[in-house]
Amino acid sequence: MPVKNIKALKISLRQHYREYRENLDSSQKKALDYEMHQRLWKLPAYRKSQLIFTYVSKPIEVDTHILIATALSQHKSVAVPRCIENNEMEFYEIHSFDDLTPGNFGVLEPLPEKCRKVTDLSQGLCIVPGFSFDSNGFRLGYGKGYYDRFLMKFAGNTVGLCYSACVQWNLPHGYYDRPVDVLVTEKYIRRISHEKFAGGKA
Repeated sequence: MPVKNIKALKISLRQHYREYRENLDSSQKKALDYEMHQRLWKLPAYRKSQLIFTYVSKPIEVDTHILIATALSQHKSVAVPRCIENNEMEFYEIHSFDDLTPGNFGVLEPLPEKCRKVTDLSQGLCIVPGFSFDSNGFRLGYGKGYYDRFLMKFAGNTVGLCYSACVQWNLPHGYYDRPVDVLVTEKYIRRISHEKFAGGKA
């Protein structure tokens, strides 16, 4: 596909998958999210990690509020993103939802004065959002590049959460895009990184 058409294709795909998510009724979405949560919690990569990086979900995203509450109850450290200039993100460790306040785009973000900034990006498990993922772990995000920039610096394990109806075989991606190591849907777990998760370690 000509490069000049990739931007238009991504816009079309975002709209398509946004509409799918907006048309899910609350009970259906809750059931799909539940199945994904159960699969995520069973991953050895999740169970072994003491530091969980995760987005704070908006209504059309796979719910992470339950994931955050569960991880905190398991005495794991939980870090969530705060958007800063140049479309970059910083992650701060939170201890409860009281540490969050509405930020950019209406997303709940950590209060820097109450939370510790995470500077060690060499380990942990990062739960990555996306409108869509493909069979190779590449994602279609919101188009701002926040996670693309963060994942270039992050050396821990990554998991994408996505509804199976929003997964397609191939997505357009660039040189700097980083695929997730594991893709979790409500129907299956797909291990992408054979180097990190050889021998069933995921």
